[in-house]
Parts: sequence; structure tokens; C-alpha cells
Amino acid sequence: MATPTNEPKLRTRDVPPRTVFALEQSGVHPLLARLFAARGVRSADDLDDGLARLLPPSDMKGCTEAAALLADAIAAGKRICVVADYDCDGATACAVALRGLAMLGAARDTLHYVVPDRAVHGYGLTPTIVDLAMQQHRPALLVTVDNGIASLAGVAHAKALGLQVLVTDHHLPALQEDVVVLPEADVIVNPNQPGCGFASKALAGVGVMFYVLLALRAELRQRGVFDAANQPKLDALLDLVALGTVADVVKLDGNNRRLVAQGLKRIRAGRMQAGVAALFHAASRQPTRAAAFDFGFALGPRINAAGRLSDMTLGIECLTTDDAVHAAELAQQLDAINRERREVEAGMREQAEALLETLMQHSENAGDAPPAVVLFDPEFHEGVVGIVAGRMKDRLHRPSFVFAIGADGLLKGSGRSIPGFHLRDALDLVSKRHPGVLKRFGGHAMAAGCTLDEEDFETFDAALQQVAREWLQPNDLTRTVATDGPLAVEYFNAQTVAQLDAQVWGQGFEAPVFCDLVDVVGQRLVGEKHLKLKVRHAGQLRDAIWFGHAEPVGERVRLAYRLSLDEFQGQQRIQMVVEAAG
Repeated sequence: MATPTNEPKLRTRDVPPRTVFALEQSGVHPLLARLFAARGVRSADDLDDGLARLLPPSDMKGCTEAAALLADAIAAGKRICVVADYDCDGATACAVALRGLAMLGAARDTLHYVVPDRAVHGYGLTPTIVDLAMQQHRPALLVTVDNGIASLAGVAHAKALGLQVLVTDHHLPALQEDVVVLPEADVIVNPNQPGCGFASKALAGVGVMFYVLLALRAELRQRGVFDAANQPKLDALLDLVALGTVADVVKLDGNNRRLVAQGLKRIRAGRMQAGVAALFHAASRQPTRAAAFDFGFALGPRINAAGRLSDMTLGIECLTTDDAVHAAELAQQLDAINRERREVEAGMREQAEALLETLMQHSENAGDAPPAVVLFDPEFHEGVVGIVAGRMKDRLHRPSFVFAIGADGLLKGSGRSIPGFHLRDALDLVSKRHPGVLKRFGGHAMAAGCTLDEEDFETFDAALQQVAREWLQPNDLTRTVATDGPLAVEYFNAQTVAQLDAQVWGQGFEAPVFCDLVDVVGQRLVGEKHLKLKVRHAGQLRDAIWFGHAEPVGERVRLAYRLSLDEFQGQQRIQMVVEAAG
């Protein structure tokens, strides 16, 4: 396949020296002080991950009203049905809702859930999902998690049937002629709805539901159901909150980092749901050494695989059961589905790359990548279009959309974007310029989805390309790898790796990537697609590996790398995991 026209640029993060000094004076390790300062931490207080430092639920619009609605429903013994989503955030949010409501007094036989089938029902609280909930559970109250803010028709249908509706979501609301339109729910809790002053707009769907439970507990205290001494400990749900937050790749601002840090502490101490423990085992990961990386790359994909290729009920059941044996069985099923997902994805990536190569060969400047990548093949699988779009985006550093044919015959597309190109806003502009082409669309700046007729694919392709040409400058199309500069030789040890692994890194608070000039002593391919290197750094020989990269490097090269501990046959060795070369 043709090589992208631009190599990544290595950029060293700015480090405010006064902030580093202040953090060091507060007792922060010098290396961590440098890393934290480069990521916007200004004082040691910002690093306090105690629950007391969480933003209060009262700051979130609708939380108090949601608490009253739920407290009334519990007191009246009403049947409550949680409407979930088919990704990890939606699954964990559903589990948090069911477990939390039971902890706060709802009778278990009044708590139910439904989850859309990706291929059959589409996304969110649709009228068909409302009907499904009515047929299966006859609820009086619907509670959406990780969806609902744009479900205008579904909420209207539920209200017409006499149901109460509580929407908990974190996505952006719908727009009609540039005006925000909200569903006519009884209560909406969403930090991204108009008029909400909650400081963390990056809260995941599971985080929003957790906040609703905190508000509900406070409401029940006011009603005299609990007092502070005997109230249920909702922190028992933080392993699920942490998992869903990291897996949804939301920005890890201070509030989200506290939620994740608290969840990790509980897991490392052995306090977690049976399903979370079973997923760690299925992924061959050690809970005692749990890191945010495990949520994003081991547990999260196994939960997500159920929604992509099978039924997210498996994932939700795994996270809600208290039976360790049953949890282990479900985790093994999820692991098997995830292996199948990887096979489907690998085949689709090959097809996508072949299709992309053809497009690049026929572009105006043969061999150049287009300003946006839009791909469709009748054989593509709807369940993994988002993953493949992400791979295309990473490979070419272009906004990327991949489409597959859905069960209803319409094209279902999922997109991933790059900094400087707000994908949801781009779809909104396409819909204005070409009315009727997009039947549905929604999402965020960096990820979005849409539905269209196959006959409109070329129109959409051309329209998105045009928006990309208008919005993106040449510099935007060059991938930049932010690094933390050189790593002093004294930090090449297992203690440093342990210190780094103990921190909460993720979206918007990226894990450290160091950058050093090295001499390449030897290089070879392992597993046919990974470059294994022996390099001389600061006078010492070190091992390095570049996963997914087969091209050899020069004898003297600047490597951007992460530090890891490679364990083999009982031996530990520090290894540089290469991210880029410049």
C-alpha cells in the first residue's frame, strides 16, 4: 500500500519550571513533577484523588430532580426499566444503575433493563425499544443510560404510553436549524445540556449515572431513609465507573481521574464485582497491578465485542451477577467473541487498505491520501466499522468514516477524527448542504456516526471531502507525537516503571512518551510485523520493540518511546516500546 505522504513530527511538551519546582517542594517525585506539570497540573491539590474532592452532584442540572423522581418511584414500588447502550460505557452504566438502585432500596423484582441490538434497533431510546421494554417488563419509569438526549421520537412515544422518562446521558443534544432540541422527558441529567454548570463536561455515561445515584442517596437521607452512618457505600460501584470511563475514551480531567483512581485502588485491593474479576482473569491480567491501560485495551474490548458481534446482554449479565462461577463462564464467552471480533476486524482492515490504496492511486495527486477517508464495501461488518475507521485515522491521520450495510438495508457509518476537525459539526454541515442525505447522525468531536441510503454514499463522500478541504490546513494533516523529552539514565529501572504504571493516564492526560537519540546496533522482524531493536542509549545497550512496524530504521535515529517492563521466564528487563521515530 502507498505510504502516507507525511511522517509524524515529534514535539516536546512545554514544562513550566515554576510548577515543577512547586510540585517537587510538595513532595512529588521529580520525574512525576515534570510529567504532571506538562499535563496542566498546577499544584499538589490537583493530584488529590480523594472522593471528597469530587465535584458535587448538586452542580449538575437535573440531578436533584432525578433523585426525587427515583426516590418516589422506589417508595411506590414502581417497576423501573433501564435502557442501556451496546458499548462498554452503556453496559457499565446499566450495571451501575441496577446495582445502585438495589443498594438504595429498590426491590430487585422491580428492576429490569433492555439493550438495543446494534443491527436491529439502532442507537438510543427508539420507539421500538420502548415497545420492547413494555412487552418484556411493563415498567412505569424508563431510565436511559449513555443515550436518550437525542431520542425525541422515543421519549415522545414513551410519554404517549403514560411512562415516566429519566434521561441520563453525556452526548451532545440534537440540533434542528442550529437550535438545540431536547426530548420531552420528565427529567434530563446531562452535563452537556444547555444551562448545566457542571465543570466536568467530559463525564462518561457511567459517570453521569453514578452522580444520579449520589444525588438519590442524598435525597433519601433527607427523607430519613438513611443517615450518614448507615447509608449504602456507593463507592463499591467505582470499579465499574472506572472501567466505563476509560473504555469510552473520554477526557481524563481532574474529576474523571479521581473516579478512575478510586476504582483502580479498589480493584488492586481485591474489591470488585465478580464480573470484573472474571474479565481480568480471562484477559490474563493481574488485578493487583491494575492500570487504566487494562480497562482500555483488555477489559473494555471484551465487553464491547458483545455489542459488536453478539448481544450486549452478555456483557451486562457479566457485570451484574454476583455468582463468581457464572461470571467466569460469561467472561470466557466474551473472550471468545473478542477473538472472533479481532479476526473479523483483521479481514476488514485488509479490505479497507486495499480499497484505500485504489482510491489513493486514482486521486488527483496519485499516491496522496485524500483530506478525509470514506470507505464502504458490501462485505464490511457493521459491528466493527468504528474500529476500522479508527485504524484508518491512525494510519493516515485523516478524518475517517467506514460504512457497512445494516439489517434494514441502510448504510451505517462510524467515524473517527483528528484534532481540528469536529466530526459531529462536520456531519451537521453536510446535512445542511445536502438535506435528506443523512437520515440520522450524532456523536462528538472525535467520534460520530450516521445512517444513509446506499445511493447517497457518493454524495456523502464528496460532501465530507469538501468540508475537510475547507476546514483542514496542511499542518492539521501532519500527525504530531507529543513527547516528554529525554529520560535520564538513572530512571531506566523497574521502580520508575512501577511509579508510572501506578498513575492514571488516558485521553487528555496521556501516558508518558520519552524521546531520545539512539544508535541502532541491531534490528530484526519478530512475528512478521514487529520490529525488534537493540539500541545504544547513553552508553548502554537497551532492548526496544516497535509493534506493527516492519520497516527498518537508520543507524542513528530519534525514538519516541514508552517505558515498559518485559517479563520472560522469570526475568525482568526494561524495554523501550517505540511509538514513532523522527
